[in-house]
Amino acid sequence: MALFSRRNNVPLVLAGLVWSLFTPASQAQGAAFQSWTDVVRTKAFDDSQGVYDNMMNVRRWILTRSGYCTEQKRHVLFDMRGNFLKYVEDADNSLQTQQRLNQSRQQLAQQGLVPAYVAGNSNTVGYPFAIRCHQPYVDLPLAIARYLGEHPDGRLSGNWQGISVGTPKKQASLHEVLQTVYNRRVQQKKITLPPNLLPDLAGMLIIESGGVREAKSKANARGILQLTPTALKDCGVPANKHLHRIAQVDCALWLFERNHRMLQPVFVAKFGHLPEDKQEQIYRLLLIQAYHGGPGRVRSLLVDEELSRPASYFAANHQQFSAGDIAFGMVFHNLGRNRLGFASLYYTADIRIAQQLLQSKKSPGLFPALQQTLTSLP
Repeated sequence: MALFSRRNNVPLVLAGLVWSLFTPASQAQGAAFQSWTDVVRTKAFDDSQGVYDNMMNVRRWILTRSGYCTEQKRHVLFDMRGNFLKYVEDADNSLQTQQRLNQSRQQLAQQGLVPAYVAGNSNTVGYPFAIRCHQPYVDLPLAIARYLGEHPDGRLSGNWQGISVGTPKKQASLHEVLQTVYNRRVQQKKITLPPNLLPDLAGMLIIESGGVREAKSKANARGILQLTPTALKDCGVPANKHLHRIAQVDCALWLFERNHRMLQPVFVAKFGHLPEDKQEQIYRLLLIQAYHGGPGRVRSLLVDEELSRPASYFAANHQQFSAGDIAFGMVFHNLGRNRLGFASLYYTADIRIAQQLLQSKKSPGLFPALQQTLTSLP
């Protein structure tokens, strides 16, 4: 079952104006903007070309401790396209590190490698953007081992609302739980999600908690899929079952279904004229962002008069951009608006990286029908 089918559409009319590139002389040769959002607002939509692959590279270095993040005590600087610019060695404390970053930002602008810079501090984002290499909570090999049931913490047996998984003598993996719950809810016609979304949920489980049953965030999200008490209540999960792993998967599928029903009509209205494969790739990335930041926020990128300008431009000029560039560009050009931040982009990239590592480990047997889909992701 495909997310979208081919159909004729009325040609899309470009809404809004294209932001211009940096041109004023006052912004050249190392001048400083007042705010990092000034940088975002003055960049052309065309500057999203390549942003997906570039951001994937940066996040891959961090998650796998490779590339320029083989040394953990570093920050990486990158521009609006996600292009790596340089790394900066951390100082003895955060204040000194920030000073080093700002010095490097100014130097990059003076060298003409970026049109301008913004000094950052503990409360303000700087430009070029910076991200830490050191993220100690990340252990992808262990998380994948839990997901596949190769680690004992990832194996289970139990029941949830008529769904039985494993036995005490033959416990199931989290992957088997995901497949079992999905198949049962589809049979019951409780969800309409196509199976090509399952790798996304697998990646979420790996990234959200590392497969740890008792995982809990500062925002009080909990369990293997980091669901809030409110979301669990909406799913009908009682308080004493909030960490129940089968219930967590069931609730995540329900949330995905809710988001799918909310977003698909407005997505098709905006991007329905694109080739089917490209539509599906963009849509899957947006569904991941909706799970992280809420469907209302993603919907606004498609329908709000101001926030949808990037989407309208990309829809009218989609041949110039990859599916990943479009999905990321819709967020990039709205950073700082409607509580949109880098966390959504990082999260989406991390899910894709987890999927790729998972697929490389268990290539033919994990999602066999989706092998081509996974290897052709944007």
